[in-house]
Amino acid sequence: IGEWVLRTACREAATWPKEIGIAVNVSPRQLRDPGFIVTLVSALTQAGLVPERLGLEVTETIFLELTGTTQKALQQIQSLGVRLAMDDFGTGYSSLGYLRKAEFDTLKIDRSFVQAMSADDPESTAIIRAVVALAGSLGMKTVAEGVATEEQLELVRTLGCDRIQGYIFSKPVAASAARAMLNEDRSRAAA
Repeated sequence: IGEWVLRTACREAATWPKEIGIAVNVSPRQLRDPGFIVTLVSALTQAGLVPERLGLEVTETIFLELTGTTQKALQQIQSLGVRLAMDDFGTGYSSLGYLRKAEFDTLKIDRSFVQAMSADDPESTAIIRAVVALAGSLGMKTVAEGVATEEQLELVRTLGCDRIQGYIFSKPVAASAARAMLNEDRSRAAA
């Protein structure tokens, strides 16, 4: 299923405007597969998608089973030009030492912090602020996950998050609906 998702996502993204990328969740099992990099290159090549338009997202659990094979796969992914994001940062097995073992492009701040922050939780606000500062000092971008309200949007923007993901923009949609949304945005920009 993981290979099918990767290939389907690459084919779909190739039909989108060139400035729009796509992200795909990748499991630790996929990264341990010695053929994963070959599959990745094949998916990009067959779709005609430049690597920079693809992002792969892994959770912190990858570091529980970090092997030489997995670490090599993460390095090869980046050497191809594919973006690499750590998903749900701060909720699992966070260790700052892990950030040195793989050069991630992005830290995705888990939605639980965003939701708690809007409920006047100063600790969650402090954690988001710290993650944004840490990511910035390491040359990484941040994504605030699970933003659902205008208040949350304003708060994460104020804290310096680079990107926002959540229902405030759209619930998950089928590829055809995503294409329609992209075409609608292009039509507005041209007008």
